[in-house]
Amino acid sequence: MSTAIEAWPALPLAEWKPTYETLHRYTQIVGKVRLALSPMLNHYWHVALYVTSRGLTTSPIPYGDRTFEVDFDFLAHELRIQTSDGERHERELGSQSVADFYRELLATLHGLGIEVRLSDRVCEIPDATESLSDDRVHRTYDPQAVRRWFQVLVQADALLKEFRARFTGKVSPVHFFWGSFDLAVTRFAGRRAPERRGADAVTRESYCEEVISAGFWPGGGPFPEAAFYAYAAPAPDGLAQAPVRPPEAHYNASFGEFLLPYEAVRTSADPRRTVFDFLESTYAAAADRAGWDRQALERPLIRPVAVGQVAAEQPTDEVPAPS
Repeated sequence: MSTAIEAWPALPLAEWKPTYETLHRYTQIVGKVRLALSPMLNHYWHVALYVTSRGLTTSPIPYGDRTFEVDFDFLAHELRIQTSDGERHERELGSQSVADFYRELLATLHGLGIEVRLSDRVCEIPDATESLSDDRVHRTYDPQAVRRWFQVLVQADALLKEFRARFTGKVSPVHFFWGSFDLAVTRFAGRRAPERRGADAVTRESYCEEVISAGFWPGGGPFPEAAFYAYAAPAPDGLAQAPVRPPEAHYNASFGEFLLPYEAVRTSADPRRTVFDFLESTYAAAADRAGWDRQALERPLIRPVAVGQVAAEQPTDEVPAPS
């Protein structure tokens, strides 16, 4: 049963910050399960979660001669665990402490015959003082706020997948990274990047090649509002001064990224066009200045063929209307 909600709802950070901070930690706990049991992939792609039509999923995780997956359902507000041999467990997502969520998830996995040891260290939250297993401070879950955030995530996931489809070179899936709580897609030049001095192992592996990345983030720290973002690593000379679209987009020196406030997107006449203008113009600015072989790495978008039509796909450079 669908619930009426705006396609691009308002998402002011101040109004859902306690829920955001709690949910961020919930996703870290689930993400650490995938990290602990999944085979290592390049650029740490094996840690990410993925957007579904109902929430987020680990995707299938191998365990012995079976697999299992952990899903957040943000429509029914449930956490669901399913195994390839037919086991299934569901429980309500609600206002409970992070410590209780941590303990109950491990107990449920144990009951399903899945043993996993997790680090309870909080990742990429600079002001975090409690470990995940001891955190009884963060315990807020507002279903309506989560639903609004998820609706934005659905829109961003679809647009980033269309953007991804225009690139023929190496490109990541559209990942939800639970450390930074953002949705991201990354394009690769096919060239090694200079090694970062003093970088930790994760950073060295993640940025061992030249990349241009873009995504959506609900805000925090020195930029307390939701935004689409884009950056290049390493950043080519002159990137910060490059003109990009739309007018509301700007280069944030503190982040080293281009940012487009989400509010400017949702209040624009055409949010899809606004986001694509940002993604395409920031990518072009970075790729041109870094000397990427754009002719070899890009292609026009191929429109999907509608059901019942003759299967004759036609390339187009235009942003397709939603079907």
